[in-house]
Amino acid sequence: MKKDEKFNLPTVDDFFERTHGSYVGRIEKIETKKLNEFKGHPFKVKEDAEMEQLVESIKENGVLNPVIVRELEDGSFEMISGHRRKRAAEIASMEEIPCIVRNLTDEEATILMVDSNLQREEILPSEKAFAYKMKMEAMNKQGQRTDLTSRPMVDKSKSVDLIGEETGESGRQIQRYIRLTELIPEILNMVDEKKIAFRPAVEISYLKEDEQYTLLDAMQFNDCTPSLAQAISLKKRSLENTLTAERIDEIMEEEKSNQIPKFKMNMEKIESVLPRNVVSQKDREDFIIMCVKEHNKRQKQKEYDR
Repeated sequence: MKKDEKFNLPTVDDFFERTHGSYVGRIEKIETKKLNEFKGHPFKVKEDAEMEQLVESIKENGVLNPVIVRELEDGSFEMISGHRRKRAAEIASMEEIPCIVRNLTDEEATILMVDSNLQREEILPSEKAFAYKMKMEAMNKQGQRTDLTSRPMVDKSKSVDLIGEETGESGRQIQRYIRLTELIPEILNMVDEKKIAFRPAVEISYLKEDEQYTLLDAMQFNDCTPSLAQAISLKKRSLENTLTAERIDEIMEEEKSNQIPKFKMNMEKIESVLPRNVVSQKDREDFIIMCVKEHNKRQKQKEYDR
């Protein structure tokens, strides 16, 4: 069975939308150039090994499962679900693909887009963060209805709890994911790359933007990331408006049980003896290592000559 077939089998709800008791939707082939990306789409479309397999499957069998779109006022269409299939079809040089065209409001389109993509096997923290935020905002705007079915009205403040019920996570955890959207891109990438733990990242999200960039510099200089306790300390001082660059350095320099000790140097003294063409951090490190090696070599030669 092809990967395209295995993981994208459609359900009844994939083909039809229930709106006020009536089914709406039509299937037609649409040129890929008329299919616009969903605005603010939070899920990455990677051109990896799985994409290659999907491309090969589409070359052999075509797009078996129609993508879901909605028609815009200018006659073009907005992708709702199936961004990977659409991209694979483009790579396979297909000019048109089968689409399910639905009549959706902005809020309904957002909710369906998020729910469809949350079925993926692997989802990055950043993808969940922005997806949950988009869905929560859509549900709050929607007011009387919170999904594409005839679900009873719920209080807007319960949106995160409802999302949690649908995803198997607590409402509090949904809120934590949404907090990640407040991180600067560089730190959020570190969360995706598992260079920084989830819970400390949530605490760091409360820091102001300039404080986060100062923290990023400190993390890079010390080659470490904050523990949960350190992140909580950073957040506390930020909320108190007492988080200075010096305080960030002090917190980041605190020893942790899992941290490899770092060799500290007074850079002003070092820079005063470095050649002028040695500017970058890497060049400095390479030059110092070269000098130490040369020193060791001379010491060994002295011992040999005695």
